[in-house]
Amino acid sequence: MQAYKLKGKIDQSGNLLITEPLNLPPGNVEIVVWAATDTLDHTTTPTTESAPETLKRPTKIKVLQNWFEKTQPAPPDFDPEQAKWEYLKEKHNL
Repeated sequence: MQAYKLKGKIDQSGNLLITEPLNLPPGNVEIVVWAATDTLDHTTTPTTESAPETLKRPTKIKVLQNWFEKTQPAPPDFDPEQAKWEYLKEKHNL
């Protein structure tokens, strides 16, 4: 599977508009959307639970300090074995 990162916007009626050209043949695509932080509208209510505050993880390695501050812990219902299985199914076209 090939991934593309594109810019887009949501219009007033809630439709996704991609603002960059993409040379792909016609067909179905799977879309993952991240709201841009500079255009995030705080008037909408999120569909998921609010994320917990980032936990402080002490480390003596300075390079990792900033990375730890930016990462979120895995959700409590995350199953690493299920994630591995999903990855392998996609990789090997199962």
